[in-house]
Amino acid sequence: MSEKVESIAILGGTGDLGSGLARQWSRAGYKILIGSRTLEKGEAAAKALLKEFPDLNVTGHENLDACTSADLVVLTVPFAHQISTLESIRAGLAGKILIDVTVPLMPPKVGTVQLPETGSAAVQAQNYLGDEVQVVSAFQNVGAVHLQGDHGIHCDVLVTGNKRAARDQVIELVEAVGLKGWHAGPLANAAAAEALTSVLITINRHHGIDGSGIVITGEEKK
Repeated sequence: MSEKVESIAILGGTGDLGSGLARQWSRAGYKILIGSRTLEKGEAAAKALLKEFPDLNVTGHENLDACTSADLVVLTVPFAHQISTLESIRAGLAGKILIDVTVPLMPPKVGTVQLPETGSAAVQAQNYLGDEVQVVSAFQNVGAVHLQGDHGIHCDVLVTGNKRAARDQVIELVEAVGLKGWHAGPLANAAAAEALTSVLITINRHHGIDGSGIVITGEEKK
């Protein structure tokens, strides 16, 4: 498993969250490979970002090519497409960290917590991929509107995964974009962050908030 991450493949980079992460990480100095189901869609997403932000280091690819070429992979597709996407890229994931941002939202009741039988989408991904891939769950509770903006983001990120070293690498990426990452335990604990997304959606609707998030209180002891 790579210890130094220089390039990141973002699958689902055509969506709001994926494109927001692409923008933030590229500005932090990482090479970004936007993946999509077709090369044409990946290239179109990259061109759209570059048209708005010419300084970004972003290229467009088909999903498997993006995974194979990058040091680390991020999955930001809807829950309904999680396993089918993993099936198509499995050959390019061996020995790598996969950051799974998937939330098991079930339209039309996206404000209601509805976790899968495995307990969480992240555990479902790990079960499907096996031990050759280190799945780490993160970014479920950060509003895409903030990642696409130029303001500071007042939101923390819960990072769960079964290996401490993998969580460390992901927290480094979290903090590279100005967020605070927290070790939140093994991958089974991803259920809490995934469920919290539906809670935040409900808060947004009832209180008119555009992208509510969480902040961990208390003084961290070094």
